Amino acid sequence: MGSEVSTGAGWTGRGQTQRQTERRQAILDGAFAVFARRGYAQACVQEIAGEAGVAKPTVYSHLADKESLYREAVEAVAERVGARAVAAVEPLRSAATADAADLRAALTSAAHALLLAICCQESRAVRQLACAQAVQFPGLAAAVRERVLLRPHTALADRLTRLVLSGRLRPCDPDRATEHLLALLTGPLEHRPDADVREVAAEAVDVFLRAYGA
Repeated sequence: MGSEVSTGAGWTGRGQTQRQTERRQAILDGAFAVFARRGYAQACVQEIAGEAGVAKPTVYSHLADKESLYREAVEAVAERVGARAVAAVEPLRSAATADAADLRAALTSAAHALLLAICCQESRAVRQLACAQAVQFPGLAAAVRERVLLRPHTALADRLTRLVLSGRLRPCDPDRATEHLLALLTGPLEHRPDADVREVAAEAVDVFLRAYGA
C-alpha cells in the first residue's frame, strides 16, 4: 500500500517537474522571439509573458530579471542551433567507406543540412542579439560563437579527418579544409541571400572535391 502511494507521488513529482521544464522553455522561447523582434532595450517582461502564454509573475518565478531572460534565452537558442549543425554532419561518419558517387551525395546532403542550420533566421538572430549587447553582456558573443560556429567546425573537421585517413580525401589539414568548405557554403549566401541552398550546397561540394578529392 505504501509502495503504491510512493509510486503515485513519484509520478506526480515527475509530472510537475516536466511541466516546470516545459514552462521555462516556453518562457525562454517567448523571450527570444520578443528580443529578436524588438531588441533588448524595447522589450518588456509583460510582452514576453504574453508571448510565452504565462502570467508575468510566472516569468519572474523562473528567471529573476530581464538580464537573466536575455542571457539564458540567447544561450538556449545558440545551443539548439549548434546542436542542429553538429547533427547535420553526423552522417558523414559512415562516408569513409563510400564510393565516389556516394561520397559526393553524402557530402552534399550534409552540406545542405548544415547550411539550413547555420544560416536559418534563428541562427542569424541569435548572433545579432549576442553582438548587439556585447558591452552589457560580456562573454555572451563568445559563448554564442562557440556553440553556433566552433562546435560545428570541430565536428566537420573530425568527419573530414576520417575521410582523409580512409583515403576518400587527399592528405590535407582537416581544419583548413573545413574552413574552405564552410566558406564555399556560406559565401554565396552573403551575396545572394535568396539563393537556393540545395544548389549552393551542391556547387560548394563540387568545388571542394575538385580541390580535396582523392
